[in-house]
Amino acid sequence: MIDLKLISGTANVELAEEVSSYLGKPLTKTEISRFSDGEVYVQIDESVRGDDVFVIQSLSYPVNDNIMELLVTLDALKRSSAKSVNVVIPYYAYARQDRKVAPRVPISAKLIADLITVAGAHRIISMDLHAGQIQGFFNIPVDHLYAAPILLNYINNKNFKDIVIVSPDAGGVERARYYAKKLGCTIAIIDKRRPKPNVSKIMHIIGEVKGKTAIIVDDIIDTAGTLTNAAFALQKEGAKEVYACCSHPVLSGDAIEKINNSPIVEIATTNTIKFKHKENTNKIKVLSVGALIGEAIRRVYHKESLSAIFE
Repeated sequence: MIDLKLISGTANVELAEEVSSYLGKPLTKTEISRFSDGEVYVQIDESVRGDDVFVIQSLSYPVNDNIMELLVTLDALKRSSAKSVNVVIPYYAYARQDRKVAPRVPISAKLIADLITVAGAHRIISMDLHAGQIQGFFNIPVDHLYAAPILLNYINNKNFKDIVIVSPDAGGVERARYYAKKLGCTIAIIDKRRPKPNVSKIMHIIGEVKGKTAIIVDDIIDTAGTLTNAAFALQKEGAKEVYACCSHPVLSGDAIEKINNSPIVEIATTNTIKFKHKENTNKIKVLSVGALIGEAIRRVYHKESLSAIFE
């Protein structure tokens, strides 16, 4: 992989270093800084002419700063004559704004896709997009990775006796069904209403949870309102224990406080977003996706199948 170059943004350097270690390729020296007014400055300190470059940048908090940093980096690579620019986005921001839900609102997920493409990306590698159709927002190839194998391995290692997989809303039923099929168990669905953004109200639970270990599976934990409300509802319906699994630990606002005060025993998540709350909770276990992303990059570079990773 002589002409493969890895570049890390500042959003999640630890994950980029894990990918670098897996591939045995050092991160390309890059200077990323801010001017006093907040403008982003990027300089690639090594030649990338004719190279296949993979830029690793999660679009996590501060979201807009990290998006702009990515766009400026892509422009620098485009003007440096890189052969191909492959953008690895473990967490894709604005993914929840994937359609018009009211008059005169944007489809921001599409806007981000356009910005990244125009900036110079040739390929996208992302993980657990909030909505699968976001792949179609790009006019360049998109490789969609899944954290499910890592989270399923976590569940299997727990040796639970009687479990039920719980979808926190109707939109997550397909995900819950996939987990239940792999684990050979039943599913339950939370009937949720969302009166406004980041606010949810549990109506009732569809399915049998009494006496079982309930495992809530979701792609994103943001304010943790949906998750913790679901946990209380499951406890009320007689669930023996409540666990949770998610791909992206956004954990904004008072999410950690809500989790600490909830019946949830443990949450398994991944490091698609840098976890900054180790000292504030012992309920969250972070699993690495570094090897998974590294293997995906290796296969893309060698033009091998990615679907084999998940078979």
